[in-house]
Amino acid sequence: MESTKRGWGRIVVKVGTSTLTAGTPRLNPPRMVSLARQIRELTDRGAAVILVTSGAQQAGREHLNPSGQHKSIPFKQMLAAVGQSRLMSLWERYFELYDLTVAQILLTRQDIEDRLRYLNVRDTFNGLLQRGIVPVINENDAVATDEIRVGENDSLAAMVANLIEADLLILLTDTDGLYTADPSEDPAARLIERVQTIDEGIYQLAHGSRSGMGSGGMYTKIAAAEIAVHSGTTVAIANGSRENVLAGLLDGAVPATWFPVHITPAEGRQRWMLAQSVIPGTVYIDDGACQALTELGRSLLPVGIHRVEGTFSRGEIISVRNGSGREIARGLANYGSDDLQRIMGQQSGRHADILGYDYGPEFIHRNNMAVI
Repeated sequence: MESTKRGWGRIVVKVGTSTLTAGTPRLNPPRMVSLARQIRELTDRGAAVILVTSGAQQAGREHLNPSGQHKSIPFKQMLAAVGQSRLMSLWERYFELYDLTVAQILLTRQDIEDRLRYLNVRDTFNGLLQRGIVPVINENDAVATDEIRVGENDSLAAMVANLIEADLLILLTDTDGLYTADPSEDPAARLIERVQTIDEGIYQLAHGSRSGMGSGGMYTKIAAAEIAVHSGTTVAIANGSRENVLAGLLDGAVPATWFPVHITPAEGRQRWMLAQSVIPGTVYIDDGACQALTELGRSLLPVGIHRVEGTFSRGEIISVRNGSGREIARGLANYGSDDLQRIMGQQSGRHADILGYDYGPEFIHRNNMAVI
């Protein structure tokens, strides 16, 4: 059993429909209350937790009680539209039992892949987590089209883990993890406790959801794990029906399949920034700002910028150069080039007065910067 006795800063917990229903045709309140209590225990340990939840269509189906089987996309979107508010109401009620405030966030692939939306969503997450609020996330099924759908919440959870630089992604399902064979058919099947490398052989071991209630099976969880580990997030697949499964995972007390990483989320982001070959803009900074970045590990503020080259938007990767023109860093711009031209050289307190708004005091936050 994997030993995981370490501190986890940010944790994404994904729970599927089969877990929320406890294998029944209806959402299971005791199961949902238990998950809320367990997330409270994680926050008491100092972790910031995000919950990615399925179940909106199931909640809509329970309320409307439609006859027959309907597989059309518009019908499923209708169920999600009816059920999403009801699902969120349940989560809000259950988390309040443990003095936790929740916030609903509905996402599509477009929200994460678009540079500006990505930055805005990430800022929202950071603001919520800094205040101890638990974001509750689902795909925006009521409006998502095929072009912007993530498809299932396993991949959505991995994308969110990447977005917030999570340390750990927990995928709760109806089995203890990935087995060498289907344990319902092969009594010799054994749990794989640790997957060092995700290759074709690992995918071939994957099986679909036994309950038939969710949209994802083990294959989608492996695909999500591959997304997450490449960005520096450790992944665990575990059985959501086990008592105190979340704390048990952190203590190494429950069986699971672990996908470890060898880089931190910050290192993964830095490698990605340094690998970009097309950089739309460059800023030149003074000696004081250069020292702050390279020696003191600080963010880049507009006051230390004296020249801007190129045209770029908020969220794009920008080159940072010193007075002699040598590149010393790259990072994600918090302001577009037009806005930066107006506030460079100005103290942070004047940004809102000059622009009429601000996105914070930094042009590039330290967490979004790779120093060369």
